[in-house]
Amino acid sequence: MGLAQAGQLKVLVATSVDMPMADIRDGKLVGGVHLDLGKALALKLHRELVTEVLPRKRLAQAMESGRADILCTYQPEWLDGRHQWTQAFFPQSELLVSAASLPRPHAPADVRGQPVGTVLGFAYPEMEHALGSDFIRSDAPSAQANLWKFQLGRVHHMIVDKAFYDYQLQQGAKFAAHPPLVLKQQLTRCALSVRSSVPLAEVEAAITELLREGAINHILSNYR
Repeated sequence: MGLAQAGQLKVLVATSVDMPMADIRDGKLVGGVHLDLGKALALKLHRELVTEVLPRKRLAQAMESGRADILCTYQPEWLDGRHQWTQAFFPQSELLVSAASLPRPHAPADVRGQPVGTVLGFAYPEMEHALGSDFIRSDAPSAQANLWKFQLGRVHHMIVDKAFYDYQLQQGAKFAAHPPLVLKQQLTRCALSVRSSVPLAEVEAAITELLREGAINHILSNYR
C-alpha cells in the first residue's frame, strides 16, 4: 500500500496486540481500544479513519515512509527512526503476575534467575535494570499466548499490561496467582509520521479536547 491519503487518518496497530487494545481478525482491526481511539481522533480531525495491522518489526518503516499517519500508546524509546510525538496522555500500567504456588514477589529481584513470560519484541527496562543478565525472558508472540503458557504452568511469572489483565478477569479467565506487582505506571503517546498530512498541532488539540471531555477514560471503561 502507498502513502496515507489526504483527508484520511491512517492508524497503525501491531499484529501482536491483544484485547482489549485490539480485536484483530483475518488481519483487520475490528474492535478494541485502538479502534475506538482512532475513531475519536479521526472525528476531532474531520478525517476518514483507515486502519492497518502490521508486524511490530515493520511499524517504524511504515511510519517513516508515510505509509501510515499515526501509531498510538507508544513511547519514543520503543520505536526506531525519526517521528513526531504527541503529549503523554494514555495511561498504561505494567504488572508482574506470579503463580500462587510460589512465594509472592515484592520486587523484581524476587524473580531473579526464574523464567518470566514476556512478549517477543517488547522491552522491559525495569526488569532489565533490576536483574541484568538474571532477567530470564520466556518470549511468546502475544500477551494471550503468554497467558496460556502461564495457565499451563510452563512459566510461573509473566509480565502483562494492566488493561489486558483486567479484561481477562472481566471475561472470566482464571488466574491461580498472587495480586500483581506493579512494575511501572506511565502515560504513553502517539507517534505521528513526519510525512503525514496531519499537522502535529491539530493532533495535540484533538487529544487535549478528548482529555477534557473524559473520552479516554470512557473508552477504557468500556473494557473493564
